[in-house]
Amino acid sequence: MSDRSSILAYYAEHGVMTDPGAWAARFDDLPTDIGALVKVLQGVQLHIFWADRYGVHLTDERKAEAGLRRVDQKLARLVELDDRPPTVARPHEDKLIGNCRDFSVMLASMLRHQGVPARARCGFGAYFIPGHYEDHWVCEVWRASEERWVLVDAQLDDLMCDVLKPDFDPLDVPRDRFIVGGQAWQLCRSGEADPADFGIFEWSGLWFVRGDLVRDVLSFSKVEILPWDGGWGYLEKREEDATEADAAFEVMDRVAALTLAGDDAFDEALAICREDPGFLEIRKGVSQG
Repeated sequence: MSDRSSILAYYAEHGVMTDPGAWAARFDDLPTDIGALVKVLQGVQLHIFWADRYGVHLTDERKAEAGLRRVDQKLARLVELDDRPPTVARPHEDKLIGNCRDFSVMLASMLRHQGVPARARCGFGAYFIPGHYEDHWVCEVWRASEERWVLVDAQLDDLMCDVLKPDFDPLDVPRDRFIVGGQAWQLCRSGEADPADFGIFEWSGLWFVRGDLVRDVLSFSKVEILPWDGGWGYLEKREEDATEADAAFEVMDRVAALTLAGDDAFDEALAICREDPGFLEIRKGVSQG
């Protein structure tokens, strides 16, 4: 069984999605304070679904930036738009376009560059629409001074906070305000929550919750896929009527429990990500996509 130090060391190193590659030097002079680091990120990246609120009309070419999976690709595009250091805040129209997943993955990349354990988490935010759990990503960061993981919502800048009026610190999101994929799955499977309350836009239901659980599990092995990646393995079907005997649902029940079990379940969760055929098919599809 891995001990905490080895687990933290694992999340302090880059995965294929967070590695800045040839652009690593762009992260050398970033602040180490998490609040200041989030401000830097907000100064260079703009959320695709909020662009209009900042007075930015996006062309299809600019919207396509949200489809860049890897941080090295994102940094290359950011330099094309404005080659100044990332500590220089851009005008809104010159910021890299992304979504909640991109804010979380980019923050994880910045932190890992500094040797700080961090990982993207996929689940649902309870602070966007009253009575609704919105499809969302945040970054989970190890706070060494308190020996605990904290959830950081890096996309919540001043404008978003003014609109949404969160009743918490975005640098330490309460666990009942952001529901990780495994917890959402368990709530829906037990009947404690209605799957129809989980999703985004016109998409919702148990199949959607399963998709976020799969994405969260993959993030445990540092494979942070796109929110709309699908068509492979456990992301291939949308059926709602699977029974307790359905093999895929049994795997989901198991991995949901593992992602909520803390350090003791780390090795088993990682093994499933790397060895289970349903997850292997997704990893293969992403690598070829």
